[in-house]
Amino acid sequence: MDEEQNVRDLAAATGLDPRRTGEVLTALGEGPWWALPDLVRRTAVSRRSIEAMLREVGPERSGDRYRLSPERVRALLCTGHAPVVAAGPVDHLLPGHADLVERMGKLIAGAPRASQALDHVSATPETVVRRALLLGARSWPPGARVLCVGDHDLTSLAIASLHPEVEIAVADIDERILAYIDRCAAELGLSVRTRWADLRLGLPSSLHGYADVTVTDPPYTPEGIGLFVARCVEGLRDPEQGRVMLAYGASERTPMLALKVQTSLHDLNMAYEAMYPDLNRYFGAEAIGSAADLYILRPTTKTKPAVAARVERFAAAIYTHGPQSVESKAGSGDERLLKQATEFAPELLVGDWPAGFLPQTPRVRLATWLAKPYAAAPERVAVAVPAGLETALPRLLLAARAGHVRAFPAEPPGDVKETAALLSPVYTITVQDAAIDAVRRPPADDPAELLLRRLLDRAHGKLINTWREGLIRAHDGLTKRQARDLVLRIAPWADEVTALELPLHRLAELGEAVRTTLREATGAT
Repeated sequence: MDEEQNVRDLAAATGLDPRRTGEVLTALGEGPWWALPDLVRRTAVSRRSIEAMLREVGPERSGDRYRLSPERVRALLCTGHAPVVAAGPVDHLLPGHADLVERMGKLIAGAPRASQALDHVSATPETVVRRALLLGARSWPPGARVLCVGDHDLTSLAIASLHPEVEIAVADIDERILAYIDRCAAELGLSVRTRWADLRLGLPSSLHGYADVTVTDPPYTPEGIGLFVARCVEGLRDPEQGRVMLAYGASERTPMLALKVQTSLHDLNMAYEAMYPDLNRYFGAEAIGSAADLYILRPTTKTKPAVAARVERFAAAIYTHGPQSVESKAGSGDERLLKQATEFAPELLVGDWPAGFLPQTPRVRLATWLAKPYAAAPERVAVAVPAGLETALPRLLLAARAGHVRAFPAEPPGDVKETAALLSPVYTITVQDAAIDAVRRPPADDPAELLLRRLLDRAHGKLINTWREGLIRAHDGLTKRQARDLVLRIAPWADEVTALELPLHRLAELGEAVRTTLREATGAT
């Protein structure tokens, strides 16, 4: 049997194509001992395939490390042959930004721990710098706007460091990530806006039509890819000229999964402008070779209508782990909770309640509840909070104008002290059996507390406008321009945002910022 046939037999036995087989063999014969995670990252081949390869070739072993002798590799490969690994589109630029790679390495190492329930896997520092370099290489003009739809990888900080003239915003569900990005951006003197968003409930209103380019590394399910890319399109300033940069990877063993994901993109009428294999590398994600491709997607004239039609149909299950995973089973409703909700006698039902439950009571979808104020003013509102959407609870309560809101989480409520403290200017919050009660407080007499209450009571409106008018009401001589400038000097994060979009750490800072603006307004008049 000749050498080439040996390679092909090995490829057939392991389920790998000959190119990937050659890359793994070459790495094993390079001299050092390889741990499996390092070999996965080096070759971008899934752990399962590498394990199959090791079983076939019987390498030398030292503990949990492996290698092959150069002679053995030459016996399997054509003599003198080594697979040529194609360079990425910006790899030649990477050595010139070693300092940024080092900085991003420290930032990534210091970031909050990955959340399995949110499918978090950290990208390498080289990856996020590659993304920033590629964005610049594709000639987005100075002054462009970039929106990161989810940013556990901290791509926003890499882009802001490399392109300080670019405006950058981040929408993410993870409060820890938003707080960390804000803190790091402040320490480094970078301009990055952060917004809380559960994309299943919508993109923040301030980010609709915001960006020239959107960047996302979403959950790698067809549902997750479809939803995140749809929100990316909503975030584009000009959908026909904007672009979506999407990271997506699948094991070489699961082409049908890749096809399902690409079908979800096809359903949104997205054109593939480019696809760079294995540009994204990760610490972990060994099932997909610790690597993902980077797609450059271009919306077409048919994309926007497709997005509008599909975002209404996305389910809450978009992840691969936890209660919000695509494999999780939705319950039929807790009879005890339904009994408690019936006894509450709500005048409005918010969320996904069982069919036939209180049929005469009006209903509102969660996404609609957060998107705009409810036209009527019911006194009692019952809110169903599905599993996996617990982080939306503070916003669901702020979106209400009722005297009494009772929230019914899918899981037994845990400690609500943080939420109660955060919303204390508006509500007294207690736990009643398996429900959470929020009873509206009477307005305070203190001017600062009164203004803070006004900001939170108008949670759907632009924070800067309500804040400005409140300062003018408290100080007659203050002009609109003076009041606005004062707010943005004290709280620059308040511009073009609603209270519902603010990360929790910003909501926590709101009271002190209000008091500071009132004090300084006295000296400005």
